[in-house]
This record gives sequence, C-alpha cells and structure tokens, in this order.
Amino acid sequence: MPVVAVNKRASYDYEILENYEAGLVLTGYEVKAAKAGQVSLKGSHILFRSGQHGQPQAYLINAHISLYRLAGAIGDYNPTRNRRLLLNKKQLNHLYGRASTEGLTVVPLKLYTKDSLLKLAIALVRGKKKFDKRQAIKERDWERKRRTLTKQAI
Repeated sequence: MPVVAVNKRASYDYEILENYEAGLVLTGYEVKAAKAGQVSLKGSHILFRSGQHGQPQAYLINAHISLYRLAGAIGDYNPTRNRRLLLNKKQLNHLYGRASTEGLTVVPLKLYTKDSLLKLAIALVRGKKKFDKRQAIKERDWERKRRTLTKQAI
C-alpha cells in the first residue's frame, strides 16, 4: 500500500487509542492529484454532522488537495473543502459517541492507496499534555542512543 500523505503531528500531539480505515468522497481530478502526492493532512481533523434521519456523518476538514495541474482551469476550486468520509453505521456511531461524550478527537493519520482506491487511516485520539510530549522525546532519544551504543559494542 503506497502511502500518499502522512500526518506527522498526530502521533506527537495525540495518544492514539483506536485506528480505523475510511473511504473518501472525491472528484476525479482530486483523486488524480492525491495519487500524484499533492496532498497535505497537516492541521486536518474529522468533524461529525448530522445527516439524513439524524444519522451522524463524518467529514474531513482542512485537508489540502491541490488542483491537478493537467485538469485545466476549474472555476472556484477550493483545495480545503470538506470531504465526506465513508464509514459503516456501526463505526460512525461508535466514533461519534466516544468523541462527543468522552471529549476525544478523531484525526487523520495517513492517506494511502489500496488496490485502485484511496483510503484514509483515521484514529480516535486523546490529546497529550506538555509533559507527556517531553517524556516521549526523552524516550525516543534514549532509544536512539541505546541502539548506537549496542552497535558500537558489537
């Protein structure tokens, strides 16, 4: 599965609790631009809105998909428009319930291709405090130092 875009800040700013895979509703030129790597998930998140019959629907907010350069001039193209996510009803209700009652957030982790389709890996997350971030940096540095020391010992 070739990865098209990664949200690097997600694992730094949030503690990942659960992972999900979702489809995206995109136009043809957005798919071509995404497969060409013209996507940024920086600062994007998932928002829930009530759809038909009161059923929640998930939308990808603030993800930037540039205009495909070979598509020609497309009037009033908005690269950060809201894009609907395709999840089954059970997953939607679970994510919406946990996000609204427990104060958790749903963020995109990465955009990748699966067969010929574009899929979005999303996660239910809890925000990290500043001291948690510092602790994660210390652990990462110590792990890097330990690996170099064990290589030198061999």
